[in-house]
Amino acid sequence: MNLSENFTLAEAVKSQTALRCGIDNTPTAEQVESLRQVARHILQPVRDHFGIPFTPSSWFRSPELCRQIGSKPTSQHAKGQAADFEVPGVPNVELAKWVVANLDFDQLILEHWKETDSAAGWVHCSYKAPDANRKEVLRYDGARYLMGLPE
Repeated sequence: MNLSENFTLAEAVKSQTALRCGIDNTPTAEQVESLRQVARHILQPVRDHFGIPFTPSSWFRSPELCRQIGSKPTSQHAKGQAADFEVPGVPNVELAKWVVANLDFDQLILEHWKETDSAAGWVHCSYKAPDANRKEVLRYDGARYLMGLPE
């Protein structure tokens, strides 16, 4: 099932951990609709702008999968509202800055990025609904959250 032109439900639920541990990572109909919104409002516009195919490294996580990997079962990933991704050849800080400048989103976190390594880390971005998105921008260095993106 396609969630947008270039993103599928199979991509959204794929998890090596779920397969290895026998965890059912099947979303509900409501979660599928949230996945569709992330695909349409975040991932597809990124794909269209940069013109480079990519697959999110982490997208939907069932509450059981969240517990297995040490994440909270209340995470936006468990609601189908968030994806972690990188675009090959695009520095993650530039990707994050493009999203902030061009898209409506709930929360964007530049995670584990290092100034000395433009390929380090990834972008976490969530989407709720146009009237519910906070446009919160953070960095996470592995130990703490910082407001905003680097210059």
